[in-house]
Amino acid sequence: MNNSNYFEVLHKDKHTSARLGKIKTYHGDITTPVFMPVGTQASVKTLSPQDLKDNDVEIILGNTYHLYLRPGHSVINGLGGLHKFIGWDRPILTDSGGFQVFSHSDLRKINKDGVEFRSYIDGSKHFMTPELSVEIQESLGADIIMIFDEPAPYPSTYEYTLKSTRLTTEWAKRCKARHNKKGQLLFGIVQGGIYEDLRKNSIEDIVGIGFDGYAIGGLSVGEGKEQMYQMTGYTAPLLPSDKPRYLMGVGTPEDIVRCVSMGVDMFDCVMPTRNARNGCLFTSNGKVNIRNARFIKDENPLDPNCNCYTCKNFSLAYLRHLFVSDEILSLRLNTIHNIHYYMNLMKRIREAIVKDRMSELVKNLATDFH
Repeated sequence: MNNSNYFEVLHKDKHTSARLGKIKTYHGDITTPVFMPVGTQASVKTLSPQDLKDNDVEIILGNTYHLYLRPGHSVINGLGGLHKFIGWDRPILTDSGGFQVFSHSDLRKINKDGVEFRSYIDGSKHFMTPELSVEIQESLGADIIMIFDEPAPYPSTYEYTLKSTRLTTEWAKRCKARHNKKGQLLFGIVQGGIYEDLRKNSIEDIVGIGFDGYAIGGLSVGEGKEQMYQMTGYTAPLLPSDKPRYLMGVGTPEDIVRCVSMGVDMFDCVMPTRNARNGCLFTSNGKVNIRNARFIKDENPLDPNCNCYTCKNFSLAYLRHLFVSDEILSLRLNTIHNIHYYMNLMKRIREAIVKDRMSELVKNLATDFH
C-alpha cells in the first residue's frame, strides 16, 4: 500500500464541516466517519470477531500498554501478529499507551526520555519511551498506530499543559524518526488541554513534523461537555483537510453527531460495550435500563426499530431475566445490540452527509439521541 494516496474525501456536506471519506489500509478500506469499538486486551469484550463482522464493524482498536504487559508484543509477533492472533482480518488501530500511563498516575513518573511505570498486573517496573511504543505497535502489526503522547489531566494549569504539550511534540519527533514499517500509517496527536493558543501551537508543531493522520487528544478527560465541543470545534478545522481527523475517547451518540459536523472522521470509546455490561442499552426510543422491574413480563423486543440479533430474537423480559440472573449471555446480547446501534448511527451519519442533511441530524439531537 502506498502511504501517499491512502485517504480520500468523497463528499463534503454543504451546510456543516462533515465529510464522507475512505481510508485505505493493508487489511481493507475504512469508510469515514467511523466508530472503532475498543478491544483493549485484543478482544472487544464478550464479542467474537464474527459478531463484529455481523454488525458491520470495519476497524477495531487495540491497546499497546495492555498488550505489552500481557502477553507481550514479542509473543504476539511470534504468533504471526495481532490480526492472526485474534482471528481478525480487517483493520486495527493501536493507541500508543500514553492515555493508559496517564490514567495510572499513581504508578508512573514522567521525564523527558519517557515514562517509568509499574505494571497494574504484578507491580513490575517498566520504562516506556516513544521508540519502544512504536516498536511495540510495529511488532503487533496494526494498520494505524499512534505517537506516544503525554495527555495533560483535567484540570491542569496553563504552565503544566504547556510543558506537557511541548513534551508531546518532542516525543512525536522521536516516534516519526523511529517508525519504518511500510504500509503502516502513523498518526500524530494534538494536545493543549483547554487552552486555544496551546492547541494552535501544538497543531503547528505536530503538522510540521508530518503524519498520515491527526488525532485530537486530551479531551473527554473530565472537562465539561461544552468545553470538549469548544476545543474540538476550534481544533478540527485547523487540521489538514487531506488527512483523517481522529477525536480520541469520544463518545456518546450526541458527541459523535456534533463532532462529525465539526469535521471529525474517526471515533473510539468504551461506552457502547461498558454500558452494555452495566445493563444500559441505546435504543431509538432513548436509553433503556434493562434491570428495570417493568420489563419482567414484557414480550416486546428491546428496540422494535432495530434488526440486530438481540432484538430480532429475544424479548425485554428475557434480556432482563438474563441480566438480573448474572448470566454471561446477557453481556453478549447487550453488547451485540449496543455495537449494532453505534454502527447504525454511523450509517445514518454517512447517509446524512451524502444527502447534505447533516445539519438536520444535529438539529434533531434532542429527539433522536436522547
